[in-house]
Amino acid sequence: MKNTTVETGAGKAEAWLSRPEGARGSLPGVLLFMDAIGLRPQIRQMADRIAGWGYVVLAPNTFHRSGTAEETSPRGDLRAPGAREEFFAEAVPRMEALTSDLSRADTTAYLDALRSADQVAEGPVGVVGYCMGVRLALRAAGDHPDDVAAVGGFHGGGLVTSDADSPHLWLGSARAHLLLRHADQDPSMTPEQMDVLSSSARAAGVDLDQEVYAGAQHGYSMADTSMFDAEAAERHFEELREHLASHLKV
Repeated sequence: MKNTTVETGAGKAEAWLSRPEGARGSLPGVLLFMDAIGLRPQIRQMADRIAGWGYVVLAPNTFHRSGTAEETSPRGDLRAPGAREEFFAEAVPRMEALTSDLSRADTTAYLDALRSADQVAEGPVGVVGYCMGVRLALRAAGDHPDDVAAVGGFHGGGLVTSDADSPHLWLGSARAHLLLRHADQDPSMTPEQMDVLSSSARAAGVDLDQEVYAGAQHGYSMADTSMFDAEAAERHFEELREHLASHLKV
């Protein structure tokens, strides 16, 4: 596990690179897209856990244009009442500034960096996204159908919009196996939007497995926030592990 940087067309992006302790030989690569709360210890710990299953995991600071990982991560405890909501007042402008054109160019650089990292096997990789990272994961699958074999997306929001660059439109060119696990009563991912995802996947011939975690709030996987749900978080890890193992060679 180590800090590293990725060269993008807009400068260097900090990233966390993780692989199993003592691992030998080649391992499949996994690109992990963080949530809107930043590249912080929680994301590093999650990357380490996924790497422990037998993968090389790269988690970049997707907000590198807005500041360093430290500058774009919380300074306080987001488990305290109201702290998460207060933090999002500054995080939302960063999300809005990361347009699809900018993020897609960055994703190409992230995939190139992952594929060239030590011990990463040749062949397709996996992409995992949380919150806004699910949008980036879907676009990665559509833009790089030969490179992305599996996608896991958790408590994603804004996946279906009326915009010309709505993330769900990238299903039309994707060939990855998709696992999406939504939060219950999440206004950013409604049943109607889930129906659009399902119909879009069917039309494209894409394998989509999506469910709602009953009772789990948006952000359920993040142990450093007030939205954390221990049961849902463990379930997501179990399902993600099975999904990656089914579609990536370990």
